[in-house]
Amino acid sequence: MIFDTHAHYDDKAFDEDREEILAALHPAGIGLAADVAASRDSLERVLSLAHGHDFIYAVLGLHPDYASELDEETIACLERDLADPKVVAVGEIGLDYYWNKASREVQAAAFRTQIDLALSRRMPIVIHSREAAQDTLAIVREKYGRGTAGAALEQKGVMHCYSYSVEQARIYTRELGFYLGIGGVVTFKNARKLKEVVADTDLDFLVLETDCPYLAPVPFRGKRNSSLLLPYVVRAIAEIKGVTPEEVEARTEANARRMYGLDGRQSRVPGSGSKG
Repeated sequence: MIFDTHAHYDDKAFDEDREEILAALHPAGIGLAADVAASRDSLERVLSLAHGHDFIYAVLGLHPDYASELDEETIACLERDLADPKVVAVGEIGLDYYWNKASREVQAAAFRTQIDLALSRRMPIVIHSREAAQDTLAIVREKYGRGTAGAALEQKGVMHCYSYSVEQARIYTRELGFYLGIGGVVTFKNARKLKEVVADTDLDFLVLETDCPYLAPVPFRGKRNSSLLLPYVVRAIAEIKGVTPEEVEARTEANARRMYGLDGRQSRVPGSGSKG
């Protein structure tokens, strides 16, 4: 089954048909999904969605666009909710120099603080990085490089929607032990760099994601995305790697379970009922 490691089903784009889409996942071959928070307001929605569906897990944290919301009250809320068994990671956290909705200094401070929260609970992180390649890598090395507290963790995390070079991909995977999140962008005609990254990276370091409702794959580019479109991403990766789609599904699912620490957990799939 396909594991969507990064979705936003709490987003208002799904308000009219959220349950219909979620009910359709299992028949389409989607087994599990992680719903990822962004703003302070989204934390409760994401956790509620995870508790309402056994096949959905929660990732809690503040996106760099909302870094200024990380006050003492929010940190206390995160410390409490990260203990919830349905929460599997801290995210999405990181740096975004494209929108610059918070200053770079505020973003960096929030990034470090949330990494420390994850390290204190030995949880993986989900990293958002846009036009901030060098600063992101510097902070990740500071926290997870050789000789650090993070270096010993088995589940370090993922570079969500990876968009940087082959050289940096090698550092994140081979040196630091992070996964790369691959989604609809890999199907775009102008995604030459990402296709080179996928070709160069061992399949054991790749996980599937949608970032839905954003970044729908070709031929649905520009439309609302969902986990139902992940087979297009699977086929694109399979073609690049010269393997079968079935192998991509199996290995990326195993990677995602390992990354989120779910190897020992039992979860029901969509269609088998909700957790009341």
